[in-house]
Amino acid sequence: MAQRFGGKYSPGGSGKDGPPLGGHPLADWHDRRPGRAGARANLMFLFPVPFAVAAFFGDTANLALKLGAVALLVLAAWLTREGLRAHEAYDARRVARRPAIPRKIFGAVATGLGLALGGWTASRGMTDVAIFGVLGTGLHLVAFGPDPLKDKGLDGVDSFQSDRVARAVAEAESHLAAMTARIRSLGDRKLADRMAAFQANARKMFRAVEDDPRDLSAARRYLGVYLVGARDATDKFADLYARNRDPGARADYEALLSDLEANFASRTQQLLANDRSALDIEIEVLRDRLAREGLRPED
Repeated sequence: MAQRFGGKYSPGGSGKDGPPLGGHPLADWHDRRPGRAGARANLMFLFPVPFAVAAFFGDTANLALKLGAVALLVLAAWLTREGLRAHEAYDARRVARRPAIPRKIFGAVATGLGLALGGWTASRGMTDVAIFGVLGTGLHLVAFGPDPLKDKGLDGVDSFQSDRVARAVAEAESHLAAMTARIRSLGDRKLADRMAAFQANARKMFRAVEDDPRDLSAARRYLGVYLVGARDATDKFADLYARNRDPGARADYEALLSDLEANFASRTQQLLANDRSALDIEIEVLRDRLAREGLRPED
């Protein structure tokens, strides 16, 4: 469904630069980065075209090998795109495990093999075939880089705690993604903006927990039970609103988002306040020890 473009000069706009329609800020755009899985990855799907043309409209000799080269290059393009998405998700979090499958590296190898096989079908010598394979693999790694090869955690935090946080945040992100998909399916830009505002607030809690995994116990209900309830409520609202566009149901749903947003913000502030209190205690303890040992300068 087409969505109306909105801005400060559009009907229903704010009339000035600032929040989007509905008066709610979008997600934290200063933290957003352009997605890597964009034009460069999609262009890789064009590389197999010459081999496909040669297979079906050119010389039919070595038809199976040409189709094999096409299949390898399509596989390489898909692996590369998925690897870029996984790398982007890895970079977006402070605590994350390395991808279980190094898709970009496998994509580089598949690119090299596809080009080598394509060179073989052109009756090239083994030297040229090897050069095609090595260059294809190397250029792919230069263009897209390798996958993350180690887990990303916090200094002084054991792997068990890091894994718990990574799993909890990944599950919470999946709930947010499901909610976003349902609201976007309604084709209502104001609702989509409202959902983006709520999710930006929720992600502040995610970042707080990633900064200090000890906060996970205090935030687990928000990352799990509350977001599951919000996801289920979003499903029911989307089903109802898609049928009759009931303004009362919409008002109730927006009120629910406001309540959730306020509760998430309050809990996040409590987590940050607890962290500050713990820091102040550590500083005071250290100052007392220095004073007892005569190492603290007199005021």
